[in-house]
Amino acid sequence: MAKVRYGARSEEQLRNREVEATSVDVWATTLVATYLTDPDVIAAVLPPPIEPGGEPQVKVTIATVDISGYPTFGAGSFSVRARHEGTDGYYALLMPMTTEQSVIGGRETFGEPKKLGQVTLERDGDRVTGRISRMGADIVTVTGHVAGELEPPAEENRTDFYFKFLPSPDGKGFDTDPALVYCHRREQTRKLEGVDGEVILRESRFDPVADLPVRRPGPILLGERSSVQRGEIHGTVPGEWLRPFVHQRYDDLSPVGEE
Repeated sequence: MAKVRYGARSEEQLRNREVEATSVDVWATTLVATYLTDPDVIAAVLPPPIEPGGEPQVKVTIATVDISGYPTFGAGSFSVRARHEGTDGYYALLMPMTTEQSVIGGRETFGEPKKLGQVTLERDGDRVTGRISRMGADIVTVTGHVAGELEPPAEENRTDFYFKFLPSPDGKGFDTDPALVYCHRREQTRKLEGVDGEVILRESRFDPVADLPVRRPGPILLGERSSVQRGEIHGTVPGEWLRPFVHQRYDDLSPVGEE
């Protein structure tokens, strides 16, 4: 019998491509913008037991990722500063990706709130523009002029908080209590430039990033970065704590939707 590729695989043949891909240094061109928003808005978007961090900070990341032998893909995130049990980090409200593979792997392995979207980062001379678009709307644009080269920081470590869960088939809660995942990232930067620019948020009922307005602009940085990540389940949380926030990662396109 010829090899049946849908057939069962041996233990030696089983591989988790997401863990492999995120366990090695992959370089990306990354535009990162931060800004301060209203503290009560940050508190409103964080499910317990995640709490607001030190500052009401929003971080926008727009990147193009190059993996040898594969087409370049776009990756973005829209996160808020957060804290859990004394650990500072970020909680992502949205992680748009341009490929199905990066969406599924990240959601099912780490619980990342990934969705398919359009993510572009373009540079024309000193002009740089990063854009996140979904469902027909340019929801986030970061644009400006490169102001000069900066000293790259030393190796950095940061933590992101995710919830990993599966909705129950009866539409009432979850299969089991959601897991709180700590995702530890070790980042290296080999080139860094400052950008004089702005963050523009636009209305979308699917991705309401405009509800977190820019109150005080922060730095915008264009860099060449690599990241290695490691995830761990820190614990579980009662489903009723997370259920009011589950809508953050789904688009309501059903016939019984709001519109």
